[in-house]
Amino acid sequence: MVRRERWRQDFSGWFSDILQEADIMDTRYPVKGLYVWRPYGMKLRNLVFSLLRRLHEDSGHEEVLFPLLIPETLFQKEAEHIRGFGGQVYWVTHGGHQKLDVRLALRPTSETSMYPMFALWIRTHADLPIKVYQVVNVFRYETKMTKPLIRLREVTTFKEAHTAHATAEEAEAQVREAIEIYRRFYEELGVPYVISKRPPWDTFAGAVYSIAFDTVTPDGKALQIGTIHNLGQNFAKVYGLKYEGVDGKHHHVYQTCYGISERAVAATIMAHGDDGGLCLPPHVAPIQVVVIPIPFKEKETPVERVAAEVKEELTAAGIRAHLDDRDLRPGNKFYHWERRGVPLRLEIGPKDVEKEQVTAVRRDTGEKITVARSSLQTQVEEILQQIAEHLRGRAKKMLEESVRVAADLKSAKELLKKQGGIVRVPWCGRESCGKQLAEKVEAEMLGEEIDNRPAQDARCPICDHPATGNALLAKTY
Repeated sequence: MVRRERWRQDFSGWFSDILQEADIMDTRYPVKGLYVWRPYGMKLRNLVFSLLRRLHEDSGHEEVLFPLLIPETLFQKEAEHIRGFGGQVYWVTHGGHQKLDVRLALRPTSETSMYPMFALWIRTHADLPIKVYQVVNVFRYETKMTKPLIRLREVTTFKEAHTAHATAEEAEAQVREAIEIYRRFYEELGVPYVISKRPPWDTFAGAVYSIAFDTVTPDGKALQIGTIHNLGQNFAKVYGLKYEGVDGKHHHVYQTCYGISERAVAATIMAHGDDGGLCLPPHVAPIQVVVIPIPFKEKETPVERVAAEVKEELTAAGIRAHLDDRDLRPGNKFYHWERRGVPLRLEIGPKDVEKEQVTAVRRDTGEKITVARSSLQTQVEEILQQIAEHLRGRAKKMLEESVRVAADLKSAKELLKKQGGIVRVPWCGRESCGKQLAEKVEAEMLGEEIDNRPAQDARCPICDHPATGNALLAKTY
């Protein structure tokens, strides 16, 4: 039976332990907020972001790579943007012993480095749309308590996409496309989410509006795992992004940008783990199947040979398989790979060899299944698919149980205090009422929910006007 008591009750300790024990990340780097990816974690990271790369490429995005350093003269051109990031920027002031004439910012995000280049690339309507993305590191001087993968000073894996369009309607369509990309991404990872339109006071600096994806962590807090911004013409007017239209006149472009960080990896670890450690979806597990020979010393059997053949057969079929032939007790091997979240374990002992079978053990449920050698590949693929579907369904159910409806402020506050998660409250949409909602409930306003509308007779608990949407409120990281 799967146990998740510590995973829920001591999530912070569980998470820290797993990062170390599962070879994900080393947190002992001697600079606060900076961490080291270890080999197994690096493979997990790359598999997760390969999904995101594929989804972007399939929808017409092209990958680019922009410099890390941004001249202060460019960075400060967009006043609202610099206000939004001013307190978080790392500045390079010297090159060797020589003081620089112009300070260089370590990118907190790349609008101010990309858009001057966009201005050079865009001449006529034929140059549009531009849809590019990059996966880079960004630096933000985080003043809150840092936490690996969640709150960092160096975000080592930041996917940011940037687009430019001829019309406002095309930019709106791009926002909808970005939402669908993120939906598919998190559905493939089996990570559940809510989507909200961020309130005006929590909109990305320089954007017209922002959309965010959030999930709920095992300790009941909301974690933002993706953002999408409609920039309108704000940056275009500052950086001179114009195109010549079919009418012969010059027009400013409309833009969007959207980002996902290594929080996507954290969300995957959080959504599916248990007291045994990681429990990874097969799509992104660095090792999908571990093969463990269990020889019986008193009886000569070709256990090791058969185990190697099984591993090679699975590898040839495109399954990420690993043969653990170390000189350790089977129980030690089982524990080792359970902590690392390998979805499926294949045990091969003398009786399995005699019966031309293997014993499959699912990481998510612990269920043991006898698999015939003659149908090994087919059955393993089917079991991996069943594991993916089970993890997705289990995580979705837990999120649904963590989002609760409250018609008034008292019940909303009590629900968050006792049970955590996200509280859904009817809201008139006014900024003043939204801020009062968050203040009185003592939580953060995630925004107006995208996928659910309030009941027809629902009213805002602050002003008693008819509700135009549902506000999502939660404690956050």
